[in-house]
Amino acid sequence: MNVRSAAPPRLALSIEAGGREKAETRPLVDLVARRRREHGQRRLKVQGLRLLVAVVVLGGWQLGAQVGDCNTAGHLCVVDKFFWSRPSDIAQKLWTWLTQGTDLGPIWDQVLVTMEETVGGFIVGSILGVIFGVALGRSRLLADVMGPYIKAANAIPRVVVGALFAISLGLDIKAKIATAAILVFFVVFFNAFQGVREVDRNLVANARILGAHDRQLTTEIIIPSALSWIIASLHTSFGLALVGAVVGELFGATQGLGELIYAAKNNFDAAGVFAGMALLAAIALVAEALITALEDRLIRWRPPVTTETRI
Repeated sequence: MNVRSAAPPRLALSIEAGGREKAETRPLVDLVARRRREHGQRRLKVQGLRLLVAVVVLGGWQLGAQVGDCNTAGHLCVVDKFFWSRPSDIAQKLWTWLTQGTDLGPIWDQVLVTMEETVGGFIVGSILGVIFGVALGRSRLLADVMGPYIKAANAIPRVVVGALFAISLGLDIKAKIATAAILVFFVVFFNAFQGVREVDRNLVANARILGAHDRQLTTEIIIPSALSWIIASLHTSFGLALVGAVVGELFGATQGLGELIYAAKNNFDAAGVFAGMALLAAIALVAEALITALEDRLIRWRPPVTTETRI
């Protein structure tokens, strides 16, 4: 007689049920472990391919600038280092800026000035974009009235607006923040507007039946539902804020990465221009990582999408 046959019937049933639960749980645990392993392998593969792309591009650029002679007629010319510089010269320029400073002062002062203008324009443009986007999305009459003016303002080239701000606000930080805010505003506005229009009308109707007033609808249903649209616009908006700050500096400034690039251009210093661009790209990548972390925290409730792709 074995243990199971000797046990009471109720105890035997519980033993069998426990065995079935373990048997059913094991495939689920194996599936989770396999997915984690596949995710780790894919992440490693992506990082490796990214590194490979960087090596190929930078290596080809360096090799193309090394071989040939672009200053002599009839000689092979692949990359003219006078106009396009070389990765080694760009790295040397960055090292010089970091250790010895720039003609405008320490490199960190230039980065800080541009960051102040960028963050200021990003915050102002994002807040105004969300406010106007939600307001026009909630009111069909207001959207119909203001629609032509919004579209006309969006069609105006941003460089023209930057010149106008330089004339009216001067060459200090206010003009740069205003230029950056204009570039950010329209991207956030259109996403917030569309996000509000895409809110489930059944959800709004049910909330009204339960006694929710307009303020509760806006703060507890409409804005949270449109948050995915708004956060998605921020990924693009910070880069545009950086562009706006640099464009504002090109119109006139005494400090900043835009002024540093402008001075390098006037001196035909291609390495200086690319070094400034590399710093701007590094700032944008750091900001993108921070915005992604903010997105994961704010919309943690959103179910994962298997087809979702991030750039």
